[in-house]
Amino acid sequence: MKIFFDGGLRPAGMETAVVAAGQSHIRCDLGPGTSMDAEWLALLAAASLAGARQWEKVVLLGDAAAVIAQANGDVRCPPAYRHHQAAYHALGGRWRLRYVKRTHNLAGIALAALHGR
Repeated sequence: MKIFFDGGLRPAGMETAVVAAGQSHIRCDLGPGTSMDAEWLALLAAASLAGARQWEKVVLLGDAAAVIAQANGDVRCPPAYRHHQAAYHALGGRWRLRYVKRTHNLAGIALAALHGR
């Protein structure tokens, strides 16, 4: 199962999108934060969805290379985002996590469509 995720930052606050099984799950106005916080929240939403649905052989796909590298343990996670990393690993972290280009990220396309871009 492929699950796409993307986070964004707007003047109204952070937003996330997760696309799985032909459905978009979008959350807006998540409060203040950084674009990196938004990407982490999107990853957490994708992982939570996979866990809640008990899907097996899940691949989480996103276009935030830094977040993916931090979650995979390939690079050190900055202190400001370690609580997100800990939350991800607390969810089980049994999913494959891969980078995709922004143009191939269905969640990013869903967020862009929401804003008419």
